Amino acid sequence: MKTLPERYQQANKEAKWAVFLALAYFVWWYVFAYVIFPNQPHETLPNLYWGLPLWFLFACIIGPIVFTLLCALMVKFIYKNMPFDIEEETNHEQ
Repeated sequence: MKTLPERYQQANKEAKWAVFLALAYFVWWYVFAYVIFPNQPHETLPNLYWGLPLWFLFACIIGPIVFTLLCALMVKFIYKNMPFDIEEETNHEQ
């Protein structure tokens, strides 16, 4: 991967994966914070797990751990190491 178009194609792919992962994290947090565990009436106390409400445990504790692991996997398998030097495309049809 030494030509400029190949680099742009790889960079575009990496950027799309990074944006997708960021949006997926936002959706994860929003769903667990507001959709799955809606607010209970104020008269009752929320169920606590390890001293935390379940929505907080999933949205703010488990979510970052899961997405940190997904980010590490994305860097390992999708991102490519590219050298800084660019070889010019040579035209052998002279």
